[in-house]
Amino acid sequence: MTDWKAKKILVTGGHGFLGSYIVQKLIGCGAPQGNISVPRSADVDLRKLDNCEKAVAGQDVVIHLAALVGGIGANRERPGEFFYDNLMMGVQLMDAARRAGVKKFTALGTICAYPKFTPVPFKEDDLWNGYPEETNAPYGLAKKMLLVQAQAYRAQYGFDAIYLLPVNLYGPGDNFDPKSSHVIPALIKKVYEAKKAGVPFIEVWGTGKASREFLYVEDAAEAIVLATEKYDKPEPVNIGAGMEITIKDLTELICRLMDYKGEVRWDPSKPDGQPRRMLDVSRAEKEFGFRAKMNFEEGLKKTIEWYVKERGN
Repeated sequence: MTDWKAKKILVTGGHGFLGSYIVQKLIGCGAPQGNISVPRSADVDLRKLDNCEKAVAGQDVVIHLAALVGGIGANRERPGEFFYDNLMMGVQLMDAARRAGVKKFTALGTICAYPKFTPVPFKEDDLWNGYPEETNAPYGLAKKMLLVQAQAYRAQYGFDAIYLLPVNLYGPGDNFDPKSSHVIPALIKKVYEAKKAGVPFIEVWGTGKASREFLYVEDAAEAIVLATEKYDKPEPVNIGAGMEITIKDLTELICRLMDYKGEVRWDPSKPDGQPRRMLDVSRAEKEFGFRAKMNFEEGLKKTIEWYVKERGN
């Protein structure tokens, strides 16, 4: 898998936040742009098997990123959709890829697949030691089934499918829609609007005690392309930065970087989600030489600068 020049590559979700970075990374590795297929969800509904079959026809490599994603609020409001859409897209696409003779299938899982109470740092071997955090369990379990499928297809058919577990991503180009965004873009937008309107406080869900790990999107793209090139084993692999920050500290850091002096009001009636999240990232380094490069504060600055520029200020 080291020569991208001759490969036909399907990147589902390739127009999305992470997908656009992966496409650029592939081009940078020598893949001709004309060899990279990036269907739009509006045109190709991957919940339908015939669309999956058309998408994988003639492809050598499939990197499956397409997913219905969102924060705690979206997961609580639409658990059925988060389960069904993600399960059907992934399972049907992988099966169609196997039948079409695809040589490599990279499935993106989610840190939400881990049990609610997992010892920190999360090790891949802990993945089955409990039930996921309830607010996003349907999503996490739907994505977790792709690991089961990848391992089963490898065992029965010799199909080279790998499964990666990325943490929450952030960076320029992130999704800032308050209905579906994750915590970093949601906080940046909230602080930006409060500052612009002169509002002396912001309200934030939960208590601020929960911790999260964040990976800069360019680092994530590098990890996924490296794994697709070099990794060929059944075990899942964590993709992260090996860092942890509480939501309270994250909020204060964003306020400082955006020079917002207002009060932060916490709403403990809203859920914190999983208590702690941080990955053991040693397997990724051992198996395909990946280590995150971006300093977290520097990555946040770049994300904030991008957002402020996009808003025209």
